[in-house]
Amino acid sequence: MKRVSITGIQRASVFSPNHIGNDAAIFSGTAEYIREKDYNVTICTEQEFLSISENPERVFTMLRNQRAIKRLQQWEKEGCRSVNSAFGIENSERERMTRLLMEHNIPYPDSVIVDSHDSVISLLKQHGFSSCWLKRGDFHAIHREDVTYVRHPEEVQDMLSEYALRDIGRVVINKHLEGDLIKFYGVAGSPFFYWFYPFDNSHSKFGFEEINGKAKGIPFDEEKLHDICRQAAEVLNLIVYGGDCIVSPDGTIRIIDFNDWPSFAPCRKEAIPVIGDTIIKTIGN
Repeated sequence: MKRVSITGIQRASVFSPNHIGNDAAIFSGTAEYIREKDYNVTICTEQEFLSISENPERVFTMLRNQRAIKRLQQWEKEGCRSVNSAFGIENSERERMTRLLMEHNIPYPDSVIVDSHDSVISLLKQHGFSSCWLKRGDFHAIHREDVTYVRHPEEVQDMLSEYALRDIGRVVINKHLEGDLIKFYGVAGSPFFYWFYPFDNSHSKFGFEEINGKAKGIPFDEEKLHDICRQAAEVLNLIVYGGDCIVSPDGTIRIIDFNDWPSFAPCRKEAIPVIGDTIIKTIGN
């Protein structure tokens, strides 16, 4: 009997800032796990994927190249099944993610979305913003400068000018939240869920964990956190996901970032079989 074929598309290193090895490890580990389940797994890079002429029927992928996303979306419309879906990957881009989470009442910081050439001081004061975060809205953060912490609206205006100089047209501004920063990983359709305090574990991409600092251990409802993440994953159309949230001093949980297929670095060994089995269950037949 012919083995079922699945195509794996790796994430280009430019989309793994300071986590190239970790992203490669979770992807290669998942690919090997699927192979051990007697599937024929073919691996390609994002660039190689763009030159493939025949539509693969089954894909698992960490891709983020915008041309590759559009190509995979077209093939999904023609019947290809993918984990994550290219539509979910696109939904994880900052502006789209912010709009979707807010529209579906997923707990999220007060936010505004602006053009980098806009005058925003009066707008921010109207919404009660003081310290806040600027995040490029058109794509994932690939440089430290794509996310900026600022302390007052006048500083926001100055930083917007820098974003404009880098040809970043759209910017999401999140109100800064005080509290414990938590990082989480999950796989939709499974009980797997893992969270930890990144500052306490020296787990960082750009060093922004220092703003909130060492976690105080504020009590919160862990099942509520998992439930919020399940809802967000459903809204964004993601199966393999991760992100960050803030637990405020009163125990309120709000997501501040949500990503398609992160590194799962602190729990990789436990996550790989769950991710692999979920891929097989979703697209393997």
